[in-house]
Amino acid sequence: PVSSTLYGSRFLTGKVGGSVTHQCFYSITPANKHDRKYWCKIAGSGVCYTVISTTGYTSKDHAGRVSLEDIPQNGTFMVTMAELKKSDTGTYRCGIGTTNRDLYVSLDLAVLADAGASGPTELVWGELRGSVTVLCPPGDTQGDEKRFWCKLGRTGCALIADTSGYVGKSYQGRILITPQKSSGAFKILINDLKKEDSGLYGCGTGRRSGGDSLQVVALQVTAASTLPKRPKFLSGTVGGSLSLKCHYDPKGNYEKKYLCRWKEAGCSLLVDADGFVHESYEGRIQIASSDPENGTYTVVMSHLREEDAGWYWCGAKNGHTEHTSSVKLRIQKETRSSQDPETSTLVKPTLSSSPAAYSTPTQRSTVGLTYATGTVTESTSTLLPTTPPGTFVTSPGEIYHESSSRESRLLSVVLPALVLLIFITITILALTKTKLRKETGK
Repeated sequence: PVSSTLYGSRFLTGKVGGSVTHQCFYSITPANKHDRKYWCKIAGSGVCYTVISTTGYTSKDHAGRVSLEDIPQNGTFMVTMAELKKSDTGTYRCGIGTTNRDLYVSLDLAVLADAGASGPTELVWGELRGSVTVLCPPGDTQGDEKRFWCKLGRTGCALIADTSGYVGKSYQGRILITPQKSSGAFKILINDLKKEDSGLYGCGTGRRSGGDSLQVVALQVTAASTLPKRPKFLSGTVGGSLSLKCHYDPKGNYEKKYLCRWKEAGCSLLVDADGFVHESYEGRIQIASSDPENGTYTVVMSHLREEDAGWYWCGAKNGHTEHTSSVKLRIQKETRSSQDPETSTLVKPTLSSSPAAYSTPTQRSTVGLTYATGTVTESTSTLLPTTPPGTFVTSPGEIYHESSSRESRLLSVVLPALVLLIFITITILALTKTKLRKETGK
């Protein structure tokens, strides 16, 4: 739902010469039932020009090829556009009210030359921060053609991921293409859904410009979400261990739970609830506990190595549907650091996208010294060792400045005391000398 009183699909596709029908739903109140219903198109200026409304108006450009049917008792009205032209592509509003700025929902219409070959648009709903599964048709599977997923726009279909290993920057770690070898069909799995993921997509085989096997999918991500925010990064130490809690819908009757390692739009199975363990992880990974009632299971990894760093997916499968979530593992070398707050220098963290990056500082400096990975080095004349992104770093200049400022404060206290001591000593010597003279004079 886009609002509490009006909602409908946000995307439409049609082919040149064909037709499309859009349905708007509204709450059945006396005002809504009897108020004006309208369908307008947004121009470049931002003004929404009426195409048709229940007042009897129809624009000249759409005369004879658009209709609007209002069914108040069902709380819905339908708009049908026929004899579609390429120029009909654009953003429209279906709404209720005396002006085109009253209650409305916006939607995008894409008129494609080859949309007819792709069949009807599939509407897929996803929850913010959740995941979706899209089943794509077999298409032409001859010659081991690559599968792809792209986003439709005014200038074509922009590639997001394909089976040759390409993944767009904003989809790193959160999209997976899995061919179904038996049928020739394939699945697109996307998790960590964002609002901007809503839109029209195409999935197909071979070249994106071919069009013959392009299936158009409308992905609609709900603005509200029942899913809590979870950390996207986990930190571990070489030789250490960590646990990862995976979540799924306990009502989903998922037959398989697993953890896989994501790389280049593929995911290698590491462990599952049926007892499988990948040979390279034997003895250091296991599903330690499971709580079906709350929809969670915990994976424990031990004897961590530097090469374990990367993306991992939790997954729960039920037929073609899979609930997935991703997490990125960061591995750090074991470090020793000074824990004395009185001698530590204030340090500035570098910018990082994850608060978790600050949870285990790997470097802390004291006056004139820097402790880094268990060694002590002079910091005033040598560069600091290279540190990974997100760790705490103090430059030699900052340490030198801190050390110099402490020396200045020390001098400001010691120097006056020293002068006073010299003055007292001279005074005592003078008095002693005078006393001796007096005694000699006697």
